[in-house]
Amino acid sequence: MKKYKIKGLDCAQCANEIECALQKTPGLERTRLSFATETIVLDSRHEDRAREIIGRMEPGATLVPFEEIVAEEKEGGVGKGQLLRLIVATVFFAVGSIFNQALHDTPYSLAEYIVLLSAYLLVGWPVLASAFKNTVRGRLFNETFLMSVATIGAIAIHQLPDAVGVMLFYSVGEYLQDRAVDSSKRSIASLMDLRPDSARLIVDGERRIISPVEASVGDTIEVLPGERIPLDGEVIEGSSSVNTSSLTGESVPRRVESGSKVLAGFVNDEGRIIVKVEKKFDQSTAARILELVENAASQKAPTEKFITRFAAVYTPVVVSIALLVAFVPPIFVPGATLKEWAYRALVMLVISCPCALVVSIPLGYFGGIGRASRHKLLIKGSNYIDALTRVDTVVFDKTGTLTEGVFAVVDVVSRNGFSKEELLAWAAAAESRSSHPIARSIREAAGESVPVAEDIREVKGYGLVARVGDRRIAVGNDRLLHRENIVHTDCDVEGTIVYVAVDNVYAGYIVISDRIKKAAAKTVSELKALGVRTVAMLTGDDATVAARVANEIGLDDYRAELLPDSKVSVLEEFMKDSRRKGAVVFVGDGMNDAPVLVRADVGFAMGGLGSDAAIEAADVVVMDDDVARVPMALKIASFTRRIVIENIVLALAVKGIFIALGAFGAADMWEAVIADVGVSLLAVLNALRTATFDASKVL
Repeated sequence: MKKYKIKGLDCAQCANEIECALQKTPGLERTRLSFATETIVLDSRHEDRAREIIGRMEPGATLVPFEEIVAEEKEGGVGKGQLLRLIVATVFFAVGSIFNQALHDTPYSLAEYIVLLSAYLLVGWPVLASAFKNTVRGRLFNETFLMSVATIGAIAIHQLPDAVGVMLFYSVGEYLQDRAVDSSKRSIASLMDLRPDSARLIVDGERRIISPVEASVGDTIEVLPGERIPLDGEVIEGSSSVNTSSLTGESVPRRVESGSKVLAGFVNDEGRIIVKVEKKFDQSTAARILELVENAASQKAPTEKFITRFAAVYTPVVVSIALLVAFVPPIFVPGATLKEWAYRALVMLVISCPCALVVSIPLGYFGGIGRASRHKLLIKGSNYIDALTRVDTVVFDKTGTLTEGVFAVVDVVSRNGFSKEELLAWAAAAESRSSHPIARSIREAAGESVPVAEDIREVKGYGLVARVGDRRIAVGNDRLLHRENIVHTDCDVEGTIVYVAVDNVYAGYIVISDRIKKAAAKTVSELKALGVRTVAMLTGDDATVAARVANEIGLDDYRAELLPDSKVSVLEEFMKDSRRKGAVVFVGDGMNDAPVLVRADVGFAMGGLGSDAAIEAADVVVMDDDVARVPMALKIASFTRRIVIENIVLALAVKGIFIALGAFGAADMWEAVIADVGVSLLAVLNALRTATFDASKVL
């Protein structure tokens, strides 16, 4: 599959029709087209066939391979020429309307047509041309066809001011709508402003500015202070502080020096550094994150798919009803005239455009995805937004997800007259040469005042024995004390325990634990407040440790001492629960949880940035390892879904009312177009609220 930019596509309904046509073509069944991001993903082996179909359905549209424009700045889509035409047409319309009767009653009545039709063609020609092209290609039932038929019909029955006013107002509405959509695209794209414009390549001591796309693995690039690192790599010269907030959300700069790994998108704050490229641009972290955000809009939610199918049926039905309204009453109702009922039918055609639905709903989902990315949540598709609105069970991995994955001393218990300080100092001395995480945690707790140990000897499976001054120190597990015949009574202490003996006298024990994240308990309570029925934990750790963590943060269930391959089967137990009424979410650290992430209805990879396995397997990537992002994702999803439903109800209700009013002659064409364009604008503006929603301020 290959990604392309699709240019020259201005109609959301046309985009839906093109996508459907491509998906019905052998070899292109997996094609995904996003009008919001102007991208299309398809099988490159059938690129020529896709170009042919797109060219036939939309002659102005072109495909450009994404890598050819990867460094381009996105330009605004609304031109000054369109605005100028609107202004001139408005002046002509005002003159023609004010002096309409005077012109009509004089020998110069032709001037009425010259002034008003000039205004009509200025704003209506693009609509008429599009309608003609679509009609030739057999695509009748879209907004340009409906607007063209309605206004030409009004001209035919000599309602020129109505025809021009409807087309002008429709064009103004389209202009404002295009600006809103275009602004949304740019603001959402700016949320992930990670893509550098250039890279400074060093070859034989000379520097050359190139596009990051041109760089190869093994190349050497220079990054000066204030510049964004263009590619993933390793620092081979220099040192600096780098700002990682655009990727990780961390506000504290990270120190890098020779041997440090850096990612594309980091900003070099201080010194000059030389980086050896380790990944091509399209495989860099920044590029993959951008691709996730841009491709997310093409993974359509069930609601979007329904609206596409609905619009395809709704418009022909309304057109059929309008034809009946135009021709049946004049035949069967005494006194009914064709002119009167044709006008009513034209009013119905104006209001029937499904534009409010086919534009605002995808835009609402895309806004939600963009807003999530600002909250350091990369949601891979709007289908996952829908799934996150009906979550029944959330299952967490423990280490690195609910806990920090860092061992720490949580308690020191001394015995037989020894002090806690002595206990820690002797244990730290004996562990001074060990690289084990438990040893590091003891040394950190002891601080700098640690005596020097000599003759350190490892007893495999038991612990260490060392000499500190004139004392013999034994540090290890309970079995070490029994092996050394050291009398003690603390044999059944729960958790990870390090026992200490001095000169064969039991001195006490140290309790080691993986620190629980500060946000873990609040996260669990927020999930329950959001309606999640069960919050559980899976871990390979000891049952007593798991029980302590579960009790401390308020979990409903936990499973301990699990092997990595057994996590999937345990997750499936939750999924088969007869009480389940929604999706099962799994939240893991992304490194070794790929199978479980894939099996869950929605998989969250915590701190998955830079992990290929996490980015590929997860449906949602949490960029900054903050467990509080999980309930935040549910809030964003719920708000986005609410906006989408509001737009559906608003559009259908307004259109239903005005179709009925038009059929009974209670609404004229002006009211119809105001209702149509007005509801479209309201729906688009309402959809844009998803891009500004602040989930951190909502329960």
